[in-house]
Amino acid sequence: MNLELAGKRALVTGASRGIGRAIAERLAGEGCDLFLVARTEVELRAAAIEIATVTGRGVEICAADLSEIASIEAVANSLKSAFDGLDILVNNAGAAKGGTIFDLEEADWHAGFGLKFFGALRLIRKLWPLLKEARGTVINVTGYFGKTPAPNIILGGAVNAAFENASKALAQMGLADDVNVNVVRPGMTMTDRQRALLVQWGAAQGLSGEEAEQRRIASMGLRRAGEPQDVAAMIAFLASPLARHINGAILPVDGGGTGAL
Repeated sequence: MNLELAGKRALVTGASRGIGRAIAERLAGEGCDLFLVARTEVELRAAAIEIATVTGRGVEICAADLSEIASIEAVANSLKSAFDGLDILVNNAGAAKGGTIFDLEEADWHAGFGLKFFGALRLIRKLWPLLKEARGTVINVTGYFGKTPAPNIILGGAVNAAFENASKALAQMGLADDVNVNVVRPGMTMTDRQRALLVQWGAAQGLSGEEAEQRRIASMGLRRAGEPQDVAAMIAFLASPLARHINGAILPVDGGGTGAL
């Protein structure tokens, strides 16, 4: 299927590894030129070089911590120097510390909301005029604990729930400005971070990493764990003109693992 993305300009945050990198690879493979943002410049530059070599697309980078207000301005200025506009914004950056309310310090709460929630909203606000001009699309990546709360993931659940609510409001604003805003909510997705968490969890149960993965899959009733490419495929479709009538949606990519309505 031709997603009609050739020549589109896409900004992806958290793009140096995991889900973000898979998104970048898929969008470039569909013909997009990329502007990639992540904290670590070495990893970001390596990803950009590989993606550009494989796909032949233009790939620019900006190493920035989006939880810092000054970084938003730097990213926006760098983007405008690289491209003459923006068609697609994918807010993927951000991860919250696990633990119960008694495990988390005040700084953990500020860090959790600072990047995933405030950083993304500041970037959307800054880049909205470009997206409006291009009749573009915003895709926000959240997580399934925003829908199904858990006491030991209280921070991540709260951040993602707030982000989804804000995304719904932005989608209503987007109807007037002709900017689509949607949410992709991955389930258990086998990034390096997820594998490390499973190894940690399995060790406490006397299990190997592979055994821990299989037990978690079985407990959720899944056929298999998700892969970053599963999420990337959904995002590529939502970024496409073919998905123009999808706006304000929260779309799970979890293999049916989230039982809540």
